[in-house]
Amino acid sequence: MRDADFMRIQFTPDLLPADLTGTQIYNPRDLDFFTRKGPVFTNFLLADEINRAPAKVQSALLQAMEEKHVTIGGATFPLPDPFMVLATENPIEQEGTYPLPEAQLDRFFMKVLVDYPTPDEEREILRRFNTISSDSIKQVISPEDVRERAKLVESIYINEKLLGYIVSVVGETRKPSRKELKKYIEYGASPRASIALMKASRCIAFMRGRGFVMPDDIKEIGADVLRHRIILSYEAEADGKSADDIVKMVFDSVEVP
Repeated sequence: MRDADFMRIQFTPDLLPADLTGTQIYNPRDLDFFTRKGPVFTNFLLADEINRAPAKVQSALLQAMEEKHVTIGGATFPLPDPFMVLATENPIEQEGTYPLPEAQLDRFFMKVLVDYPTPDEEREILRRFNTISSDSIKQVISPEDVRERAKLVESIYINEKLLGYIVSVVGETRKPSRKELKKYIEYGASPRASIALMKASRCIAFMRGRGFVMPDDIKEIGADVLRHRIILSYEAEADGKSADDIVKMVFDSVEVP
């Protein structure tokens, strides 16, 4: 994307919050402080291996991800538009990592699981290895296009009954009607989950070329929106139940309008 900025931050245990957001630096010539903005002031921020930094550093992104602003030394600065945080986690190696706080997880729109590629995909990776250079990459969209499409997605029609369906699905994670769910869910999803599920279903409808949301759109994207917002109990771990299993049980428990 031309005219857009991208920054990557390698999260490490010695990272400080100011390394992300920026800080105030004293200028002895002017006898005053000036603000040096951090790498969070970009359009697309990649937080690589975000769980390798302690919670205080992860929490430095809370205001940025929710309000699209950053406060430094009492002054609040707006972030560029569009602004997006992409984060990666290493799900295998847990030594030297810090679990993300629930409030931090809740700010992520979706959690997408990346599995091993298929044999055909892996062969294509080998064919393309060392054959693609940055010079050959061409612009396909501009920041203004992204903003226009975002407004278009917000205009996608969603029926009142489907809004009730979303509320019922998220409510089922908090006060489950099934006994199995009651023992498997420690804490349910927050109202942010309802908002994210509504937005995500509109995105699916837009990608399918429709101007309205269908129940299948909500069910299709439900796991990506909810899997990181549900806190499982010890019983779920003992029985080998994953977050995706619980989300499926939740959708099976709610009647489709």
